[in-house]
Amino acid sequence: MTGPRAGRTAASPRTRQPRLGGRSPPARRLPRTPCAEWDVQRLVNHMTRGNLNYVALLDGGSAAEFLRLRDTDALHGDPVGAYVRSERECAAAFRRPGALAQILDHPLGPMSGEQALAVRTTDATIHAWDLARAIKAPEELDPGLVAWIEDHLADIYADLAESPVSADTTHRFFAAPVATSPAGESRQARLLRLMGR
Repeated sequence: MTGPRAGRTAASPRTRQPRLGGRSPPARRLPRTPCAEWDVQRLVNHMTRGNLNYVALLDGGSAAEFLRLRDTDALHGDPVGAYVRSERECAAAFRRPGALAQILDHPLGPMSGEQALAVRTTDATIHAWDLARAIKAPEELDPGLVAWIEDHLADIYADLAESPVSADTTHRFFAAPVATSPAGESRQARLLRLMGR
């Protein structure tokens, strides 16, 4: 796979993802994330459920089902184990023969499996940074992955109902971009700013 939508396995982008150490902090002390409405548990659930929802789409699931399940519990008291299992399932689903050529009924509109992989990879990468920031872990993402996403951001979301790079988007699924661009901004900082961080 070599086109602009080619990317690393969606559920496991080459980021320096923070390790959760096998347990989550007590519920009353969960850190907040850069997504104001989410604490760490909600973010990890979102990431886990997202992986499972993409598996369901690749199995013929619908956009309505994806949205219905979007916030349901996917952790079942084991956030680390649940996320790791979902990551493996999602990666395996995208590796199936023909998966990248499938047309999926995604909430953002019909898209190929290849485009869905790029969307999932982007989402997982940004949320890996959100998690790192929340738990005060190293925040550096893989520079090659950051460059690939930034170079292809418009293509990744081309022809979809909502895009983080479109002025006309509703921001129902994406945070609004931060308008100011500081001098000497790194590629990672620029990508995060475009994605509303």
